[in-house]
Amino acid sequence: MKISTIETGFLKLDGGAMFGIVPKRLWQKLNPPDENNLCTWAMRCLLVETDNRKILIDTGIGDKQDAKFRSHFEPHGDKTLLNSLLEKNLHPEDITDVLLTHLHFDHVGGAVKFDSEGKLVPTFPNATYWSNEIHWNWAMQPNEREKASFLKENFVPLREAGVVQFIDIQEEDMEWLPGIHLRFVYGHTEAMMIPIIKIANKTLIYCADVMPSSYHIGMPYVMSYDVRPLVTLVEKEKILYEAVTNKNILLFEHDPFIAAATVTQDDRGRIVLEKTFNNLEQALLSM
Repeated sequence: MKISTIETGFLKLDGGAMFGIVPKRLWQKLNPPDENNLCTWAMRCLLVETDNRKILIDTGIGDKQDAKFRSHFEPHGDKTLLNSLLEKNLHPEDITDVLLTHLHFDHVGGAVKFDSEGKLVPTFPNATYWSNEIHWNWAMQPNEREKASFLKENFVPLREAGVVQFIDIQEEDMEWLPGIHLRFVYGHTEAMMIPIIKIANKTLIYCADVMPSSYHIGMPYVMSYDVRPLVTLVEKEKILYEAVTNKNILLFEHDPFIAAATVTQDDRGRIVLEKTFNNLEQALLSM
């Protein structure tokens, strides 16, 4: 098994929304906002290569949204999903599976593209796209809080193309594929999937939006976007204490600088960053 990060560029999101109840005077030291109170965040996907599968986890924001949408979130940067895959000598036709942790636009936008006739089609024509039925139904009939995050043009064309399969939800971590387990969490949104990947003697946790960045290690640092913030606290705490005990590597989807980290407990019992890494390859080599 080979694992690598796939950078797809950056977007901007409101700092207050990303840091929740934490006062601005504290969070602005971590990720300074611009004049509109917007902070820059990465959209970092994951590529897992096995003998017979090339699995992409999440797809970034894509490039099909109109100028009005782009003005709200200001996607930018030199990296794109397809160019980053090309750097790995991979083309869209090579991807066999796309695991969508959840269907918010910044995680699923790159799953669908316009073809030459202006029709929305799967970006990866030979891939099976994986979600789960509970989250899919949640996205199809969104609550008012999340409605702006679920853009149906990002995922309905996948179902229409017949390329979506649902993973059966379980209460405990489940093995999806050899070496890849999934944990279903409910704080950020309904039945988001957290990949837990074992490679050699290491365990990697792709945190998705339970902990979008290294800035969110502290317990009070929970996003205002979360539909059940107190549930997020419990889910985050479990991941963090497991990471301390087992020396797991945490992978951050939205951190603008840090791709991966390990954590430890300080002398006051708080969980804090131990080692940080700019890319996953660096993290794997150092452990």
